[in-house]
Order: sequence, then structure tokens, then C-alpha cells
Amino acid sequence: MQELLIDLQELDELYRCYMAALKQGGLFVKSNARFELGQSVKLRVTLPDEIEDHEIVGKVVWITPQGAQNSNPPGIGVSFVEDLDRVNDRIIKQLGTALNSDKPTYTM
Repeated sequence: MQELLIDLQELDELYRCYMAALKQGGLFVKSNARFELGQSVKLRVTLPDEIEDHEIVGKVVWITPQGAQNSNPPGIGVSFVEDLDRVNDRIIKQLGTALNSDKPTYTM
């Protein structure tokens, strides 16, 4: 299983990467590597204002190819499958009311 490191230092970047439409949460991961829909991946995520990273097992549910029309960076959307550290809850708490924003994200 491929492991991806995600260091989200800024709340704005966390907002742009977070995939709130996914029931158990998910993150967009910038990458030029090739992935397949449904592929399992392991994320090592560091959230803003946190020192330790968190491990999440997920699956690829979104692919933004290089040169996408909306000028978003290439990468994948990963739906959380195994979130033992409850990262989704931590993200929701950090983003708070920003989740209701209409600012663009990397996915929708």
C-alpha cells in the first residue's frame, strides 16, 4: 500500500483539501503520481497547530489529472476508511464555520 505524507500547516490549505461531502471525511492530496480509482493508500497527515502526524487508511475516490481545466493541481481525493485517530473529527473542529464557506476547494 502506497504511503503519502500530507503536512497541512495552514487552515486555508486544510479547507481547500478537505472533502466534506464524503460521509467519513477525506482529503485531496497533491501528487503527480499515477493512481487508480478504488486504490488503497495510507496517509500520514499533520494538521495545523499539531506536531504529531496521524495515520489514515483510505481509498482513492477522485483523480484530478495534470492540466485539468479548472487549473487545480494534479492529485487524488482519498476517502477515509480507517481513521483510528479520529482525524475527520479534528478537521471538522479546526475548520468550524469555514465548512459553510463558498470558497473554492481542490475538488468541488
